[in-house]
Amino acid sequence: MSGLLALLDDVAGIAKVAAASVDDVAAGAAKAGAKAAGAVIDDAAVTPKYIHGFAPARELPIVGKIALGSIRNKLIILLPLGLILSAFAPWLITPLLMLGGSYLCFEGAEKIWHALFPHEQVIDPTEHAPGDPMHLEQEKVAGAIKTDFILSAEIMTIALAAIPPSNIWMQAGTLAIVAIGITVAVYGSVALLVKMDDIGLAMVEKGRFGATRSLGAGIVRVMPGLMKTLTIVGTAAMLWVGGNIVVHGLHELGWHPIYEFIHHWSEIAAAGVSDAWAGFVGWSVTAAMDGVFGLVYGIALIPLVTRLINPAIAAVTGRKADAGH
Repeated sequence: MSGLLALLDDVAGIAKVAAASVDDVAAGAAKAGAKAAGAVIDDAAVTPKYIHGFAPARELPIVGKIALGSIRNKLIILLPLGLILSAFAPWLITPLLMLGGSYLCFEGAEKIWHALFPHEQVIDPTEHAPGDPMHLEQEKVAGAIKTDFILSAEIMTIALAAIPPSNIWMQAGTLAIVAIGITVAVYGSVALLVKMDDIGLAMVEKGRFGATRSLGAGIVRVMPGLMKTLTIVGTAAMLWVGGNIVVHGLHELGWHPIYEFIHHWSEIAAAGVSDAWAGFVGWSVTAAMDGVFGLVYGIALIPLVTRLINPAIAAVTGRKADAGH
């Protein structure tokens, strides 16, 4: 009997350790997911363009295909690569983070630059020629999954850097939760966004009550502005997160002036308000200055990407390289 009690006590101890490990993984995943917010918002803002132009009946299946491709990107390719990187070349994490941050800065700055200084696009008539709808759908899904791979690489690298030192299983579990959670959140949101106008229209046409029809009409009116707002928020998030990553990366690599300048002014701003607001004000100033740095840095990257990197990619692949999404 005493042996059975001892065994049960050992099982209870193991269960407590396992529960604590699950809590640690969940906490690490939440922290890592928060760190990847900019790339996540960018992902949610970018994906709807791949669904535009298809019949409403095909919208959700297309979102599902892209989401499945995103899960494959994260779990089958990026998660193992991240673990190998963490185990054998952790010194590469900061440079890779900075590379991803630079990409975010370039993307955000390019969107703002094109909004301020629009230029006429050269349209390839063959690109918009009618063809097999299923073939067009496959091409769009493949393009979306390729774009997702870049954004997922940023998300997983940011998440990996945010995980506290632990064993490989803890890291794998945390990254898996981040991968699945973020994919569900992003593509669940995308599915809702692309169907909201259809939902609103159905409420207008089939609603039995005036309030229902009014709400549906309101949804239809609001959706274009909401999509535009999402694009603006996504752009701001890209610049803020990308700038923050590059600034912190430079600081970790031993070059401190920009980090110290931003830190100094955030402390001054926080000291000028009450203690209740000090944390928020300090964070806001830091985020704003990171965003300004990200914008300036991204604008500086535009000629480098468009005149050197893109032509090099085109020369190697034999096809035109997209500067952004």
